[in-house]
Amino acid sequence: MTRLTPDLRDRAFRWIADDPDPDTRAELQQLVAEAMGGVAGRVEELEDRMSGPLTFGTAGLRGPVRAGPNGMNRAVVIRTTAGLAAYLVSQGHSGGIVVVGRDARHGSEAFWSDTVAVLTSAGFDVHALAHPMPTPIVAYATRKLGAVAGVQITASHNPPQDNGYKVYVDAGAQIIPPADKAIEAAIAACPAAVSIPLAPDRKTIDDDVFGSYLDHVATLPRGTARALRVAATGLHGVGAGPLGLALHKAGFDDIRLVTEQSLPDPDFPTVSFPNPEEPGATDLLLALATETAADIAIALDPDADRCSVGVRDGSAWRMLTGDEVGALLGEYLLSTSDAVNPLVANTIVSSSLLQTIAVSHGARYASTLTGFKWLVRAGEGLVYAYEEALGHCVDPDVVRDKDGISAAVVLCDLAATLRAAGHTLMDALNDLALRHGLHATRQVSLRVTDLSRIGAIMAALRTNAPAELAGIPVSAEDLLPDANVLRYTGSGVRVLIRPSGTEPKVKAYLEVVIPVADAAALPAARTEANDRLTTLAGEIATLLES
Repeated sequence: MTRLTPDLRDRAFRWIADDPDPDTRAELQQLVAEAMGGVAGRVEELEDRMSGPLTFGTAGLRGPVRAGPNGMNRAVVIRTTAGLAAYLVSQGHSGGIVVVGRDARHGSEAFWSDTVAVLTSAGFDVHALAHPMPTPIVAYATRKLGAVAGVQITASHNPPQDNGYKVYVDAGAQIIPPADKAIEAAIAACPAAVSIPLAPDRKTIDDDVFGSYLDHVATLPRGTARALRVAATGLHGVGAGPLGLALHKAGFDDIRLVTEQSLPDPDFPTVSFPNPEEPGATDLLLALATETAADIAIALDPDADRCSVGVRDGSAWRMLTGDEVGALLGEYLLSTSDAVNPLVANTIVSSSLLQTIAVSHGARYASTLTGFKWLVRAGEGLVYAYEEALGHCVDPDVVRDKDGISAAVVLCDLAATLRAAGHTLMDALNDLALRHGLHATRQVSLRVTDLSRIGAIMAALRTNAPAELAGIPVSAEDLLPDANVLRYTGSGVRVLIRPSGTEPKVKAYLEVVIPVADAAALPAARTEANDRLTTLAGEIATLLES
């Protein structure tokens, strides 16, 4: 049995003394008492909770809602906000506008209230979204209002027990180095949470900014066709209502929502993980699409910054991959753009097809590190950016982040335009395969409970790189120090492996490219691609688990 050390006990007691929230004080006191009493596993849990602080990962903080420095709680949020305020002052932004929003997860309202109170007390002009809203609304408002920062309380598509703190700067873009480390340093220099003043007053802006966002999104469609039946779900998050309003405002009136998942519910009762990528998460959506003879199925993640698309493929419905949606949107936006010398971008782990599409349109292409904090900074003239994890930015001049709602509106526009011509989204994908070769992608991921395994897996792969994959010789490339990514490439095969930035996973991204001579050759090409991906997936899973 692990014994409670005096140092761990004292650190826990100091945190309890500095915590302004009576509920989390009592929670940690109970854990300390059980650890002192020898209850099995309590010392280990206390060590984990006191092993913080949470660090800024993808755009901010994310972690389980629980007491202690290594969790999301009021004390952590208050100190984080005080650190953000100090950082903004150090950058010459004293008194500037800061937009603060939240989703509907456990703890979100309290964390939002504390964020508003700390920033207001620090002298900032805080504009608080009074009701739970999608994350893209905060990104939009930050840019539209000329805010010096935006904060959204959200854990996006993480499990129900998590919450997070997402930060926007630079006219509505996610933070990048060295700002993240500078904010961390400012947080570390802050006093105890109980000593940080909280202002009681706040200003709210829901109606104006949300209405303005909807008005703008309604202008995004390129075509005029609107005959389309849409099945949609918000996966118990905050996106279903705003999505319905956006589609109606854009002229799409035949919308069927998954009733069981339409209202916010922080317990996410119908899904194991509230992520459209996870197996089973879209089962209710595809059942609704089948029952209602829909033309397209749309799934947003809980904070509505990601958009997943379902289509009828032959006799059954399936969800498209993020790369398939990225190719459809890239082709559509470039073919309808009037921009001079337009730029499209995706991440290094996304499909290479977007680059081929860009070349065919005489457009520029950029490949960035993983994350929208890099994608929206890909270069001047950006008209579209995506990452394979269902993130799409179809309007980078207005929302400098992924936005599931605006992406859904443009996808419905594309689907309606195709339908009016007697075609489907699958027909459009087939056409791309005929023109550019069949690009097929798949993911393999390993979820871990011990985070140290991630580093060990990456180290082992660096030491013993495979010489071939799926029978094809490959060369290995280590992208350190720019990114903790390993890339293996061979003839028609590409694999990238990296730790996830938001979840306790190691992820592998597989792509195969199969030439297609004509339409008659497509079925055989799909079979060959699927077989090769299946072989690759098995080999990569073995590598990750060994």
